Amino acid sequence: MSEHHRDDEFHPPTSDDPYWTETCWFTFTVPERRLSGQLYPFFRPNQGVLASGAYFWDHTGHTPADILHARHFWHLPIPDQPLSDIQLPNGIAYRCLEPLRRYALSYDDPDAVVGETEDGAVHVELTFTAIAPPNYLGDSHLDQPGRYQGTISLAGEEIAVDAFGFRDRSWGSRSQFGPGIHGTPAMTGGYSYATASDRDAFHVITMDFGTGSLAIHGYLLRHGEWSKVASGRRQVLDRDARTAYPTAVAIDLTDESGRALHAEGRCLNGLGLFLNPNLYSVNCLTEWTFDGMCAFGEDHDNWSAAGIRQFLRSRRTPDSPDDQTYQQTRSRPSEVHPV
Repeated sequence: MSEHHRDDEFHPPTSDDPYWTETCWFTFTVPERRLSGQLYPFFRPNQGVLASGAYFWDHTGHTPADILHARHFWHLPIPDQPLSDIQLPNGIAYRCLEPLRRYALSYDDPDAVVGETEDGAVHVELTFTAIAPPNYLGDSHLDQPGRYQGTISLAGEEIAVDAFGFRDRSWGSRSQFGPGIHGTPAMTGGYSYATASDRDAFHVITMDFGTGSLAIHGYLLRHGEWSKVASGRRQVLDRDARTAYPTAVAIDLTDESGRALHAEGRCLNGLGLFLNPNLYSVNCLTEWTFDGMCAFGEDHDNWSAAGIRQFLRSRRTPDSPDDQTYQQTRSRPSEVHPV
């Protein structure tokens, strides 16, 4: 009998669906440096493969091609190890220290040269300690706030980490097909959280089914009293003119005990990427204000592949810089190169 909780281990697939998926995501920040990091494995046990990414970014880059560090591997073999103590081929390692509460996580850049000092190498040693029990969405997804402590070695510098962050887990069939996110009709939504202390925090997942980005899951932790979100809405108040990433967001929530919360967030960085083939997400370290407090957390602007394409193309105008360059190129005479 394992000493770990069943939700700290791999779940046996409930069908032979090749798209049955399990995830184990950890996200952490160094707010004073506008620095974010996340580790995200994506397991497909019925196919015997996993994809796994490690991302580190601040305000100086906004795509996997220009941030501080980004490596995403596809079609790696799933190790014959328990999830509670696992070393992945891309350099991520997880170990459960206390069921559903404490985890050790590490990452070593798989392209670092052994025995040499590499300015571009990344090394992570962190411990996550939960400040509240997991919040379950149905019986196949959980979210949990906590504190990260440890170090990140990045570009030759060791950076101390001691800040609140988050983790989530999911398991079940997750189709990559269709116009919406995870097989739903929603083409866009959000994932937002903030933690001011172990007594004051919020989290919400929102989906837009045609009437705005409405809450489907979350919690409020206020003055030490925890309650599930009953209803709510996320709004993007402003977007960057060039990238279309959110720069200001607002959250309005009501929990099952009737308490209301209004939070406004200022996005301090942004990374846009496909976390899986049908989930494009803009992940932003966000400074939130609520209940007279300031707290750090994140806001994710989530889209299906079809949704983000339609949204971005709808913003294009004939006088946009990209279209101007294209028209100027078309108007030039073709160059003839001698053979």
